[in-house]
Amino acid sequence: MNHNGCMPKRLSKVPRDLNKLASFIIESATDEDMKAIDDGKNPAAVLLGRMGGLKGGKARAEKLSPKRKKEIAQQAAQARWSKKSNAE
Repeated sequence: MNHNGCMPKRLSKVPRDLNKLASFIIESATDEDMKAIDDGKNPAAVLLGRMGGLKGGKARAEKLSPKRKKEIAQQAAQARWSKKSNAE
């Protein structure tokens, strides 16, 4: 078999979700980037918010004392178990 470059290339990452597939087809057919539509958000603010969100949980965990971590874990466990016992 000899490939001479005439065959169309396969799309390596075609979405399996029907909504994403439809969006992918429209974007490919119209050559428009759907994400380029202005959603009213400041891109710099979005980036800063994401940066803070990525490190927020880890920074909070480092600041907590072992005693406070234990209290939070006990509260979470109590909340989980109380939901199960109320549902029965």
